Amino acid sequence: MSGDRPRHIVLTITNDPNYDQRMIRICTSLHEAGYKVTLIGRERPISKPLIPRAFRQIRIRQRIDKGKLFYLTYNLKLLLRLLFIRADAFCAIDLDTILPVYYASKIRRMPRVYDAHELFCYMQEVISRPGIYKMWQAIEKHSVPNFPVGYTVSESYRQAYLAQYGVDYKVVMNATVLRPVHIPDRQEKYILYQGAVNVGRCFEELIPAMQWVDVPLIICGEGNFYEAAQALVKKYGLEGKVIFKGYVPPAELPAYTLNATIGITLFVAGSKSNELSLANRFFDYMHAGVPQLGVAYPEYEHINRQYEVATLLQEVTPETIAAALNHLLQDAVYYKRLQQNALQAREVYNWQQQEVTLLEVYRKLFAGK
Repeated sequence: MSGDRPRHIVLTITNDPNYDQRMIRICTSLHEAGYKVTLIGRERPISKPLIPRAFRQIRIRQRIDKGKLFYLTYNLKLLLRLLFIRADAFCAIDLDTILPVYYASKIRRMPRVYDAHELFCYMQEVISRPGIYKMWQAIEKHSVPNFPVGYTVSESYRQAYLAQYGVDYKVVMNATVLRPVHIPDRQEKYILYQGAVNVGRCFEELIPAMQWVDVPLIICGEGNFYEAAQALVKKYGLEGKVIFKGYVPPAELPAYTLNATIGITLFVAGSKSNELSLANRFFDYMHAGVPQLGVAYPEYEHINRQYEVATLLQEVTPETIAAALNHLLQDAVYYKRLQQNALQAREVYNWQQQEVTLLEVYRKLFAGK
């Protein structure tokens, strides 16, 4: 990298850095490219000790763990951090940290970048609550047009931001790092859901579907639907068949993924963010050679037309989920085809390909400055 010292990029999230796989990948790539990197996130009351990384990590302690008061207090604490930290550029990850980044960068006359993981205002947990939606929509309209430099996770998201705000973001998919893989002999079959256990992830359909499927479902992750999902398991008497692992550190998660029989990537249709999404777990299953069950939304259909790696449902009900899972479990020829296709697709859809675009964004940002 040119210059007397490495450029310092500060990236901001509201979750715990220990479990954010996308940010671990991004920060590692930036660090390895010669940048000084600091990731600022949240220390929750239940947070475990910070996992050491090659880049710097800061956690803001939060006793208030959810709700409007959480966002208010966290954003104020984050703003104070950003006003006094040494840096050359700030990057806001999603709308929930965009205001501190916007105002700190404006006050300090520093370049800023927006990393849009989601169509935030169109997430199921936002759009289903009119008051919350109006608040985030006002924040988005105020801030996003002032972030001309950014990147997002899918072509559909890119088109949405371009149409609504005139910002032309690059696409940096949530693809997994390409590493050698050996598919184990999966003696004990299980279905895996990994990721946030949030509203809009079809647990209301998936959990009752397990009544008609003869292998267990393992859920790795927590979120705003976690307690409701546990209640559904009790309602249907599935305590022995649906197993909750809670938060699983990124270093431990690949073992669950690699040994899974089927992966789950389901989203409800009521959210534009869900319909246009391209989730991390889709690539994680692909890279482990795990056939998966998803929904026939545009980004997944696009990849599945190139490499058939998943069964994609047109309609999500307990009955259609159970039928699709049983087909994958019982049709060995179909299952093997999807598995082999996944191993081919991972050579194209991987982080090594995506980080080229990421690094180019920051190269141009500093070249312009």
